[in-house]
Amino acid sequence: MSRLPVALGTVALAGTAALALLWLLQDRFVYFPGQARPTAPAAGWPRVEQVVLTTDDGLELAAWYLPGEREVATVVFPGNAGDRSARLPLAARLNELGSGVLLVDYRGYAGNPGKPSEDGLARDARAAAGYLAGRADVTQIVYFGESLGAAVATGLASTRPPAAMVLRSPFTSLPAMARHHLPWVPSALVRDRYPVAEQLSALDVPTLILVPVVDEIVPPDQSMAVAAAAGDRAQVVFVPAAHHNDPALLDGDEMVAAVAAFLAERTSLDQRP
Repeated sequence: MSRLPVALGTVALAGTAALALLWLLQDRFVYFPGQARPTAPAAGWPRVEQVVLTTDDGLELAAWYLPGEREVATVVFPGNAGDRSARLPLAARLNELGSGVLLVDYRGYAGNPGKPSEDGLARDARAAAGYLAGRADVTQIVYFGESLGAAVATGLASTRPPAAMVLRSPFTSLPAMARHHLPWVPSALVRDRYPVAEQLSALDVPTLILVPVVDEIVPPDQSMAVAAAAGDRAQVVFVPAAHHNDPALLDGDEMVAAVAAFLAERTSLDQRP
């Protein structure tokens, strides 16, 4: 008996097992939830209110709200790692512009109950928008999405359009990201889709797209493809020499100045870089 069919069968079986394992464990390649619950900010930060967001599937998610001087609030949808405490510098800079800021953590992150998924994060985003809509001191809502958070923000905007949206390092879709980083993985096996470019093409929302020119996680050409999908509704600002997780993309002066100018034209916020 030839050994070739046996060898080919073994390879095929191993490949099938690897793909099955990838299907079962793929969330570990997408979401990196930390379990530690962040502590309240120390003195020196703007006033922070402890709030609870209740999702439509019954989860209670801890969040922070920084009240603003104007009737504008920005909800920050974070990327796939870290927690809201890491976004405090950004929140403080947005607060300086007069905006209230809602810092959220998704289900499964920062001590919150639940397990992250595309559907789950969409529910979390709706809870965040619902909280802001229920505040009497808020009349305009802005979405600020970082990386994965850009996908969450765009998905939310499809059903609850904001006054404006800021997307930092957006990707076109999760299957496209998989093809870039794991080209051997069939796109059909990517369970969560996050079709950012497709959703954005159907929206009529003023959108600022921040593109780090040396982003090693989300290729800049993907962010540019997202901008192309938005057409003339999008404004693109390149952040030079910035990698995906550089401080320049958290609260850097150049980025904040671009956001301030963009929001000053589209909301009642002052332009105060």
